[in-house]
Amino acid sequence: MSHRELQTTAASLRRVPALMVLSVVVFKAALLDAQETDAPTTHRRWGASYLHEKSEWYASAEAQRIADHLLQHQSPAGGWPKSVDFAAAPTPQSLADAVSGGRANSLDNDATTVPMQFLARVAQATGDEQYRRSFVRGLDYLMEAQYPNGGWPQFFPLREGYYSHITFNDGAMIHALTLLRDVAAGEPPYDFADADRRATAAAAVAKGVDCILRTQIKQGGKLTAWCAQHDEIALAPTSGRSYEVPSLSGAESVGIVRFLMAIDRPTPDVIAAVEGAVAWLRAVTVTGLRYERGVQADGKKDGHVARDPTAGPLWARFYELGSNRPIFVGRDAIVRYSLGDVERERRGGYAYYGDWAESLLSNEYPRWAEKHGVVTPRPPAGPAPASD
Repeated sequence: MSHRELQTTAASLRRVPALMVLSVVVFKAALLDAQETDAPTTHRRWGASYLHEKSEWYASAEAQRIADHLLQHQSPAGGWPKSVDFAAAPTPQSLADAVSGGRANSLDNDATTVPMQFLARVAQATGDEQYRRSFVRGLDYLMEAQYPNGGWPQFFPLREGYYSHITFNDGAMIHALTLLRDVAAGEPPYDFADADRRATAAAAVAKGVDCILRTQIKQGGKLTAWCAQHDEIALAPTSGRSYEVPSLSGAESVGIVRFLMAIDRPTPDVIAAVEGAVAWLRAVTVTGLRYERGVQADGKKDGHVARDPTAGPLWARFYELGSNRPIFVGRDAIVRYSLGDVERERRGGYAYYGDWAESLLSNEYPRWAEKHGVVTPRPPAGPAPASD
């Protein structure tokens, strides 16, 4: 399917009678406001933490209340909006966003995949068919949103701009692949998915793995890592927001490697991809630098680094293509080589460093290498010291 055909498909999906649906959801929100007056006034905000409750909790009244909120927020296309607190009672605005708002139908910020995982758990605990049907609609949405080349956009139906790029940022594509992998394997709580959908999910995972292998960046003929987003046609590293320029990601690449290492029978190409990424992550480790980010005395967020020989290893969010130097970019899209040169709003509002690869390199990869008989390459003599 060509890019033009993809856009045509997206346009046809946008022709849902949004005003009609919007009027319905606003009316339903009014009813919900009346029905949920006894709901707690304080609650734990919605997030992936809701996937780690004890199995019996998913049959509780609280879990079903949240599941009902998810039913209300599922869009006509089958996805869910991002950055909505589904643990709170629906509002006219949150329901409108699920129909036609700028947050609708996204894989960003745990949207769609986490709601699906939650609904499957409640369906398993209660046997309620409406939760299963909602999950299956979401499953069909995920498989329709996948590009023919195996990637996923951040939003579907497609939107103009970086939203249509293949998106590894914030784990969007990896979250979709992980869920589909578990569906294909018939893993509880997804074992109610029918055989045809399980087969389709398995095919989608195979295409996704192929896309991962094709987008891995080579430098000097060696496999390295991935950009946070890749062009949906050329597969080349590309820009996201103004402060997310084409680069190598020290954060998102870790999640990609973990997904590849979870493949039961890795092919030689998958093994090579893991080894190349691990070697690169070792080579770009930042040492001797302490990174701190948080609210300062004036009540505003900020981030800074300081030299500290006792600090643990760090990885930069972005590395420059070719040189592998950590780079820092503000809203002006200008590449800089010191965090202090970026405006305060971005320094405090964005994680430019993290310990993302520490456990991967020290524990997970050695176990994986031993399991699959991979000869672990000798680490470099020592990581380069921080240049910030």
